Amino acid sequence: MQDALWKMSAAAQAEAVRNAEVSAAELVDSHLERIAEVNPHVNAITQLLAERARAAAAQTDRRRAAGEPLGPLAGVPFTVKESTAVEGVPTTFGTPRFRDLVAPADAPPVARLRAAGAIPIGHSNLPTLILAGMHTRSELFGDTVNPWDRSRTPGGSSGGDGVAVATGMAALGLGNDSGGSVRVPAQFCGVAGLKPTSGRFPADHRFLGPDDPGPASQMLVTDGPLARSVGDLRLAYEVLAGVDPRDPRAVPVPAYGEPLPGPVKVAVVPDPGGHGVHPTIRAAVETAAGALRDAGYDVREAEDVPRLDEALDAYGRITVTEFATTWPVVRKLLGEGGDRYIEMSMEQTPPASADEFMKLMGTWLNIRRSWAEFLDEYPLLLGPVFTEPPVEPGLESRDRAGRDRVGSAMRLCTVTSFVGVPGVAVPTGVVDGLPSGVQIVGRAFREDLCLAAAQAIEARLGVFTPVDPRVGNEVRVSR
Repeated sequence: MQDALWKMSAAAQAEAVRNAEVSAAELVDSHLERIAEVNPHVNAITQLLAERARAAAAQTDRRRAAGEPLGPLAGVPFTVKESTAVEGVPTTFGTPRFRDLVAPADAPPVARLRAAGAIPIGHSNLPTLILAGMHTRSELFGDTVNPWDRSRTPGGSSGGDGVAVATGMAALGLGNDSGGSVRVPAQFCGVAGLKPTSGRFPADHRFLGPDDPGPASQMLVTDGPLARSVGDLRLAYEVLAGVDPRDPRAVPVPAYGEPLPGPVKVAVVPDPGGHGVHPTIRAAVETAAGALRDAGYDVREAEDVPRLDEALDAYGRITVTEFATTWPVVRKLLGEGGDRYIEMSMEQTPPASADEFMKLMGTWLNIRRSWAEFLDEYPLLLGPVFTEPPVEPGLESRDRAGRDRVGSAMRLCTVTSFVGVPGVAVPTGVVDGLPSGVQIVGRAFREDLCLAAAQAIEARLGVFTPVDPRVGNEVRVSR
């Protein structure tokens, strides 16, 4: 078992530690060895917390020896995005200016994972300040490599976590998502990812100091886990859900809702908005739909999702307006070329006036109402995460055409973040050497329905990671 510890699911790892089949120390060391072998080729883990992880593992082993109960994630190593605080470790956001910005306390989701027994093993890479684009490239740490194909991006902005989980360097990753930043890396790396309902997980997204951000940042950004299996995603979901006095937005809603009568209706929309979808992604949606039909779901083709283009426009106007006042300072932190992605967005979408912004806030609520009505008829929606296979690194920052292409491809992620509903990305297979996948979107606070549907898809199509990264044209063989 020792050689295969890092290959095991998070659930199996925790069970082995609880049952004294392996020690937490052995489990952590197995992952540290995997990191030493793999991370030089993919550059996903930025700050390795080896000694801290070993100390936490030793404490877990002492507790087990003393007969104390261990949590559902006992000993399980996880990575944490460079934008999320780990006590005593710099939260760099990938910029040299913050390399010494040591966090005084764990962010709420890190604290909840720790309380369940999980062990942070490293920070993970992201685009600089989460703003330099979709591709995971930071000024401080450089590019993260897609382990399936070095010429393709791993996605972002939680790309470091996606790669770390996909390659077996960690069993779980903790990212965040405001328009696809968990779900896109999940699809591009061949793992599962959850964007929860706004208010499901407690969080603290204050950037610097005690002041909270504006309404867009408050409502759109949600922390979310990545895992190699939906079962592990469910474990993380159960741990992360709840309330915390540090986040008054978190809602005390049960993690599992009442069962729905009869077969659950699923609306299938392979091409949201009718803007085009790659044949392999359309095929992935059709494959997932077939898996759900086989599992007993009432799967139906729907004409489209509600008000997609209107939602995308409102999303852009609101976020740009909120961001415009800080842009002169922020762009200086992004490094050479790091400002191109946001600069193109601001040129294309000018900030709104005060009157326009007030109207946009009303439009936001109105679109959320339209989605609530749609999901009242169809409790689940099946569609693409990204309407193309993984694209080349930095496409979105290259020019306006590249930016528009990426923005269009992730449109279902953007609109579902805008309306605050949950989504689970789940792989459907490997096509031409690259992973493919879909997302299941659900009613607000019904992550349980999304996870159940994703698990039904996974049960019929399989799990495709961990993988060994490609080095040039060769594939490394795991030990």
